[in-house]
Amino acid sequence: MTFDTSACSRPHTFFHRQGVELWCENVPLSRIAQEVERTTYIYSRAQIETNFMAYQSALADVPHQVCYAMKANSTVGILQILAKLGAGVDTVSGGEIARALRAGFTPHKIVYSGVGKTRKEIAYALKQGIGCFNVESEPELERINEIAQSLGLRAPISIRCNPDVDPKTHPYISTGLKNNKFGIPIAHAETIYLRAANMPGIEIKGIDAHIGSQIIDTQPYLDSVTRLIDTMDRLKARGLVLSHIDIGGGLGIQYRPEDVPPTPQTLLQPIKALLKARGFGDIKLLVEPGRSIVGNAGVLMTQVQYIKYGDTRNFCIVEGGMNDLIRPALYSAWMDIVPVVERHDIEPLVMDVVGPVCESSDFLGRARELAVKANDWLAVLDAGAYGASMACHYNSRVLPMEILVDGDQVIPLRDPETYEHLIQGERFLDL
Repeated sequence: MTFDTSACSRPHTFFHRQGVELWCENVPLSRIAQEVERTTYIYSRAQIETNFMAYQSALADVPHQVCYAMKANSTVGILQILAKLGAGVDTVSGGEIARALRAGFTPHKIVYSGVGKTRKEIAYALKQGIGCFNVESEPELERINEIAQSLGLRAPISIRCNPDVDPKTHPYISTGLKNNKFGIPIAHAETIYLRAANMPGIEIKGIDAHIGSQIIDTQPYLDSVTRLIDTMDRLKARGLVLSHIDIGGGLGIQYRPEDVPPTPQTLLQPIKALLKARGFGDIKLLVEPGRSIVGNAGVLMTQVQYIKYGDTRNFCIVEGGMNDLIRPALYSAWMDIVPVVERHDIEPLVMDVVGPVCESSDFLGRARELAVKANDWLAVLDAGAYGASMACHYNSRVLPMEILVDGDQVIPLRDPETYEHLIQGERFLDL
């Protein structure tokens, strides 16, 4: 399957222009707009598969497991695609584990991260036979040991180390600095491993670190892995040999032209070389990509409602809002916004692209130059990660639709919500 991507602002994706129209694989987005008539996430199956296979190819010469970080996008249909490709999955809640199992992931390929694992979630994960708990604190280790013993099981664990490495990303998505809530300070890891080795409910498997998200530099990864290897060396000298190293995920994508993230191959080649040089070339290497699997595989399509002219700013008011895509409001994140069908009959106007939610932070883009009229459709590019998975019902708004494009097929991934869905599960008072 090949496409002419020369006119697309993201030429490395399966979203491309034919004439004035934006297409996903073999389907014009305008056709989908006519069918759904509502704000909708559109994903390319070919892009998801291409992105995943880039990791598989980069790791083909070493023992490995690619664990998709499903918090990036947990839509069941997307999970099914990755499970069918043989992916593992990185989860952060009991609900994510349940969702992953329903989508077809095998339990031994599930890793369970997260700082706040409850007793109920731990017991559930143990009963399902998951592959590994990424332990985030000493109290969590003690709790897992206690619950595993009560169930007559041994819990496979990896210590999530906090290597105090600056990933040079937004502070809200930095997770590997010593002032972050994640992981155990790496200076304490050796002591905790040796303690865990004497716990009857614990089976030590590996070591783990995850330093952040939207990282576009390889050096922070190398710094983190070096500190993990130093810890593995000390443990090996004490007779404790680990079977895997989990370097986390967080590889960024190109939101702006100046963002030039490394490819999986560029990222992983020096890491593999470092492991080999330090005597760990045969250890199983786990990676947990999320954004770099699904980020550029999706767009959010939404319709222009009004063009509003102001004294100091102009506004392009669209149906989609921060409840549908919160990244711009939450992180001040830049996301490219383009017309689904380009116009050449009007002059472009600089406008803020804003939604209908009653918050001043409800915007999708600031100061964008667009040639659009009311009823036109816009596409927010690179919206496949942390879009639908973070959507909510704020202002009693229905969730956006989600659609998968597979070649020339258009496949709904969820039923369209109605106003009745907004009160499902709530109980009315008998007044």
